[in-house]
Amino acid sequence: MEDKETGLLRSVGCSERVIRHVLAVKELALRIAGEVRIPVDRELVRMGALLHDIGRARTHGIEHAVVGAEMARELGVDERLVSIIERHIGAGITAEEARSLGLPARDFVPRTPEEKIVAYADNLISGDRETGFDEALEDFRSIPGIGEGAVERFIRLHQEIEQWKRQ
Repeated sequence: MEDKETGLLRSVGCSERVIRHVLAVKELALRIAGEVRIPVDRELVRMGALLHDIGRARTHGIEHAVVGAEMARELGVDERLVSIIERHIGAGITAEEARSLGLPARDFVPRTPEEKIVAYADNLISGDRETGFDEALEDFRSIPGIGEGAVERFIRLHQEIEQWKRQ
């Protein structure tokens, strides 16, 4: 049975590959949300994970997050979801990094627990397969042009979420 969000992704032109990916991210993000001992809006995590790659209907470049946020705004999506979509790339992108990548020169680093969980889960899903942190970190480091700052943010994001599980 197709849920409303999967139908929305199809209607805007997301491929089946992208849909399989977002469904895997959703499952992992919800599992992480259930493991952390801090307050988390699980429905926001679920919806953010489902919609995080909506921009891939139009582009598969790094700008898919910005494009997806614009698409979500046009669809009248809650701004908290727009922020998840916009800030999910990597472990976040600083304004300086964004400028150098040709993105709007603003901060795209996840701030809320929900934004962080979706960004983290996205990094742990390769296609529609879950990886461990070590494999994800190795893959992350191999991205052309990835800077050490981005790698450090990914490591800190992992540590923060692991800490949330122990609180």
